[in-house]
Amino acid sequence: MTAAPAPAGGLRTRPLRGAGAAGASRAGQGRAGWAFATPQAVLIGLFVLIPILMAFWVSLTDWRGRGSPFSGTVGFVGFDNYAAILTEPGLARQDFMTSLRNNAWYVLLVVPLQTAIALGLALVLNSRIRAKGFFRTAFYFPTVTSSVAISLVFIFLFTGGGAVNALLGVFGIDGPNWFSDSRGLLHLAGDGLGLWDSANPPAALTDGGPLGLTWWDWLSGPSIALAALILLVVWTSAGGYMLMFLAALQDVPADVREAAVMDGANRWQRFRAVTLPALRPALFLVTTLGLIGTWQVFDQVYLISQGNPAKTTLTPAYLSYTSAFETGQWGRAAAMSFVLFAIIVVLTTLQRFLMRDKDAAAEKKAARAVARRRTSTTFFHADR
Repeated sequence: MTAAPAPAGGLRTRPLRGAGAAGASRAGQGRAGWAFATPQAVLIGLFVLIPILMAFWVSLTDWRGRGSPFSGTVGFVGFDNYAAILTEPGLARQDFMTSLRNNAWYVLLVVPLQTAIALGLALVLNSRIRAKGFFRTAFYFPTVTSSVAISLVFIFLFTGGGAVNALLGVFGIDGPNWFSDSRGLLHLAGDGLGLWDSANPPAALTDGGPLGLTWWDWLSGPSIALAALILLVVWTSAGGYMLMFLAALQDVPADVREAAVMDGANRWQRFRAVTLPALRPALFLVTTLGLIGTWQVFDQVYLISQGNPAKTTLTPAYLSYTSAFETGQWGRAAAMSFVLFAIIVVLTTLQRFLMRDKDAAAEKKAARAVARRRTSTTFFHADR
């Protein structure tokens, strides 16, 4: 029996019946996805991206807040506003660098303190204690309370004759007038230890320094007024971050903890080897949010100190506000905002690099190397 001859044009393969339906289904899903995402993309473009571009244009002009910043009467000055706050000697640069110094000390103290307190509270609430609901609410309540109300309460607490100084008086300590004292904590500590005299600082620290401020100014530490603001912010923010840590602690596998107990690990060893690694994503989230929030501090400064005393509570966000709404220098204010944005991006990227999972990063690097070798081998055989 002879086989039927093949068609003259060679073998013809019939397409699978389901291939067209699958392709049409994927195309339909893509159109549906774009239909759902387009309104959000339009809103983000209108209310986020376009305002950012407009603000960047303002930072390149001498706009004074009258009329449209896009009119022909507005002068284009390029990067002069950035130079005025970063490189050119003058009051604008000195004020901006002072605000950066204040905010840097603020970040260095607030982020570790609020993270440590939030983690400690979460560990306590995750243990076997009674009235967890009450304590959870009590710790979280300052986070959702109006910043105006909390600031007013702290003003009364930290006045010269307030409750804080009364409590310090019980221990024989003459408390300062907190929101009016501009002395730096490190300067005071050096005076107490006999390292220097703040009234006559060392010439080596006052002769020069980076970015328009002397080393004596950079190393002053937070002022007493700024320390009061730090206490306020740590108290109000720790409760919110506590809930993030508490949610992460409840996701730690119980069998892993039980295995550590069976191996004879004590409480500290279980925390260091089991709990803390499992909290890495939550720790990264809390520190990142804390870093971003502390560099943008505005409410407490506006409500309590307005940058006083002696500009020791001045922050970049508040300085940008006063430059725009009080002195009418909108271009310079926008430039400050973009410099602050750049600082936040750089520090967040650095933090992500330092807190990365080194084992996971090594595995990804090895996988990419294997993929490159396979690709090069494929090309080599194809060329042969």
